[in-house]
Amino acid sequence: MNALEIHDLSKTYGDFRLDRLSLTLPSGCIMGLVGENGAGKSTTIQLILGMIRGESGTVRIYGRDNREGICGIKEDLGVVLDEAGFPECLNAMQIGRVLQNSYRNWDEAQFEGYLSRLALPVRKPFRSFSRGMKMKLAIAAALSHHPKLLILDEPTSGLDPVVRSEVVELFGEFTRDESHAVLISSHIVSDLERLCDYIAFLHKGRLMLCEEKDALLERYGVIHATAAFVAGLEPSAVLGKRESAYGVEALVRRSRIPHGTPVSPVSIEDLFVWMTKGDM
Repeated sequence: MNALEIHDLSKTYGDFRLDRLSLTLPSGCIMGLVGENGAGKSTTIQLILGMIRGESGTVRIYGRDNREGICGIKEDLGVVLDEAGFPECLNAMQIGRVLQNSYRNWDEAQFEGYLSRLALPVRKPFRSFSRGMKMKLAIAAALSHHPKLLILDEPTSGLDPVVRSEVVELFGEFTRDESHAVLISSHIVSDLERLCDYIAFLHKGRLMLCEEKDALLERYGVIHATAAFVAGLEPSAVLGKRESAYGVEALVRRSRIPHGTPVSPVSIEDLFVWMTKGDM
């Protein structure tokens, strides 16, 4: 069963429109939602969670339509938004006790284990936490009621590289259970490249592509050549180019350039930059 199915989802705010978004996240997989500020990542997550209503389209979570109410689905969801909304006067242990009354499957021992693993103080009030500590506490809480789908909006923001690596490892461990899945948005594309099975590119409210990460990396590459060589390629082979005094750097479809042409791999981050600059 698919963990998440979005079909023709649209939402308009002033001059911004999330335009007929469709994507599918299979169980056992992690999908990275990539996009510049204002691309529609947070709007998408809010629509999935039923925080706002779309003008058209459907969202199904493990086969259940979210228009029927998110309350019946919440046990299956672990959510980390870009701002952790815990009461500022409470400490981590008190927050755990509140959440114990909110989730049938709350696992206190697991929560305490995550607090220890993420080096979080248990008696310090939430108001005195740094942004990174707040995000780590939100991640620990999201994982501690045995959810099936994690929905994460910029969960590594504010974390130093060592802690980011540990958090990314937690998400990888989570999807070793093939009934689990993760949808994660992040500006730190290197984290997504290391972690994700699927990449979805949003740009100005439109889904530019949603594909398996490995297929993307196999399909596209970068060549460094003369302007004459690039001009001689079939137009559909060249997706974007940058010219300098030293020649041309071009993003290409590997299958449409002459056999034997030296091609450098393209990273997900570089591919995203090419796309958002309008080169594709």
